Amino acid sequence: MLWIKALHIFFVISWMSGVFYLPRIFVNLAMETDKATTARLLVMARKLYRFSMWLSVFAVVFGAILVWMQYGAQMPHWLHAKLFFVVLVIGYHHACGGILKKFEKGVNTRSHKWYRVFNEMPVFMMLAIVLLVVVKPF
Repeated sequence: MLWIKALHIFFVISWMSGVFYLPRIFVNLAMETDKATTARLLVMARKLYRFSMWLSVFAVVFGAILVWMQYGAQMPHWLHAKLFFVVLVIGYHHACGGILKKFEKGVNTRSHKWYRVFNEMPVFMMLAIVLLVVVKPF
């Protein structure tokens, strides 16, 4: 079980690195006017999104195995709350994919300031997940 837990933690950290950095690229894309730089940022964003999507799959698979091994169908309440935030992070990541498509089509309508705020959202989701896992408040 410790191997599964270690792999889950590794893939979560790797996935969240992508989730934290991809919106930062969006900030730069929203401010950029040079076509060559925009093209380079789009390539970076596309590759990061695809790579972090695979990392998310492994994080979720190893997490599901952990839940099944430890709790089966009798999950504690804190775990229900944690899974709620995990679903939010997954949704956020997919929303980033939609935003990336808008940048690729050249139809972004949001400012770099909006993306700066958007960039902070996964930090709070991750904080909630970590607190729920470590503190187990209920």
